[in-house]
Formats: sequence, C-alpha cells, structure tokens
Amino acid sequence: MLFHVRHALRYAYERPVFLEPTTVRLTPRSDPAQRLLHHQLQVTPEPSGSSRVLEPDGGEAVVLWFDTLREELTLEVDMVVRTLRENPFDWIITHPPVRGLPAAYPPGEALSLAPCLQGQGPPIAEPVRQWAAELASAVDGSATDFLMHLADTIHHGFHHIGRPDGEPMGAADTLLGRTGACRDTAILYVQACRSLGLAARFVSGYSMHHPEEVSEHELHAWAEVYLPGAGWRGYDPSLGLAVADGHVVLAASPDHHLAAPVSGRYRGTGVGSSMRYAVEVRTAESLEALQALDRDRPVCMPAPEEWISGEGTPGRDDGPRENPQAEPGG
Repeated sequence: MLFHVRHALRYAYERPVFLEPTTVRLTPRSDPAQRLLHHQLQVTPEPSGSSRVLEPDGGEAVVLWFDTLREELTLEVDMVVRTLRENPFDWIITHPPVRGLPAAYPPGEALSLAPCLQGQGPPIAEPVRQWAAELASAVDGSATDFLMHLADTIHHGFHHIGRPDGEPMGAADTLLGRTGACRDTAILYVQACRSLGLAARFVSGYSMHHPEEVSEHELHAWAEVYLPGAGWRGYDPSLGLAVADGHVVLAASPDHHLAAPVSGRYRGTGVGSSMRYAVEVRTAESLEALQALDRDRPVCMPAPEEWISGEGTPGRDDGPRENPQAEPGG
C-alpha cells in the first residue's frame, strides 16, 4: 500500500515571541513494516538553523532553532510511504515465558525494555490491573490471544470520540467512563499490557481507516507491544485490529509526550497563542495510481474560529509556554 500524506500546522501569536528550540517528529520511520519514499518539510519563516536527529526510541526528528522574534510559524510536510506488512501475524514467539501471562522477557531484553514495562508516571491503577487480569483469564492466560481480545473489547465496548486537543485521559478514567479518543484508548491499552508484564508503548501516526465517529482524517494513535521473535507489533484498540499495511508510524515512545508531532515552547509576557492544522491521507495500490492523484492542490485548513488556543497571562512573565498541541484525535 502507498500512502500520500500531507500534514500542515500553523501557529500564531498575539505579538512577536521568541521561539525556543522546537522538535518536529513528522518523519515516518523506515523499518520492516514501512519504507519512506519521499519526504519534504517546509518551515515558514525559515529557522535560523536545523538538525536531523535520532531520538532515544530510534525515531527520526528535526530540531529547529530561531534567533529572531516571530509572530507565526508554519510547518508543512509532504510524504509518500510504502507500507509492507500485509499479514500482521507473520511471526513466532521465540521465548516461551512470553506466551503466558504474566509475561517474562529474557534478562537482556527486559533491561532494554524497562521504560516500556514500567513507565514513568504514577503506578498502574488497581481497576486497570483487575480488568486486564479478567480479560487475560478469559483467554486462559495466552498473551497473543489477550492482545487481540483487549483490542476487540475496547473497540466494541467503549464509546469512541474525536478530541483534537488536550492531554490523554488517565487509563482508569477511560476505563471507568468507557469513553475516549484514540489517544485515551491507546494509553489504556498500554497500561493494561504493562500490568501483565508485556512491554508496550504509545504510537502516533496515520491510518487509512478511522472510526465512524471521526469524519475526517486526523493524527491517529495506537499501541505497540514487543514480542520476542516478532519485534514491535501494532495493535489499534479504537479500531479493534492488529496493525498491518493500513497504518503509517510517525513516532513511538513509552512516554506519549515523546511521540507528539511537534514539541516546543515560546517566550512572551502574557502572549496568547493559537494553532490550526490539517491532515490529508490518500492511498493507492501502485505508484502509477498515486501519481494520478492531484498532489498539488493546497491543503484545506480549518476556519479561524476552529483554531486551538493557548492562553497568555497579561502582565506576568512566568517563563516559557508550551505551544498549542494537536493531539491524536481519531
């Protein structure tokens, strides 16, 4: 499958501000499941400098820095990705103690996977642990059956909503309300897996599928789980499926903040900010079919009243402020 993705973000500030170094994670990784064929990032106005970097979890990012005041910042990326994994179950487990739950990894792998086994936030809530244990019991403690049962349970048993901004809800809150956006259900999936000894991490990217309640393409979120012999494998709880060639990974991390498409702050006393974004995802089976698409038409951005806002505090300089963030929403 070939994906043509265009993703645009525009930040506006009430007055000129100083932009601190900004990390842009809008470069899909190349791995056994996907290949990046084309990638063009345009930054307006041009930064003072930029550097391509390899992040702690193996993803590629671009760090931008600025030495003059700016009133706006626009990031536009155009990319073509070929997805390769037609069968999401083309693997075997090579370490038997991972087949049953709770899972146990070889010591060396467990050390490397520690952030994805333990996480860095508060302990996993007891209701999430109990719920995960019940689901595991329903499949006789089989790790592979649990992963699909968990995705299917969330897909069919929860109310899925679109929510373009805001931090993910806590896993216990999502479980209690049986409601959430894709990033909320991804966090719940990750926490449920970790509670049973499975290494899991948060993923952001794009999907050719989207839940019925989301009418337009958005940045999407799901989870990856590490299985010896299979490597990192994606599971999408909002769609109830194992990830194959219908998804494109941008970034994956045990901490969802490090899978955000853009991370950056600005300095300006009492200056508010706003952001709007647009995502366009189109797919084709061949390069010829992809080339036949109209790839030059402009990306349609939301109207100004739909911008995501970040409020300033008049008359007080309380240090750097986070730029508004478009989170995976559907």
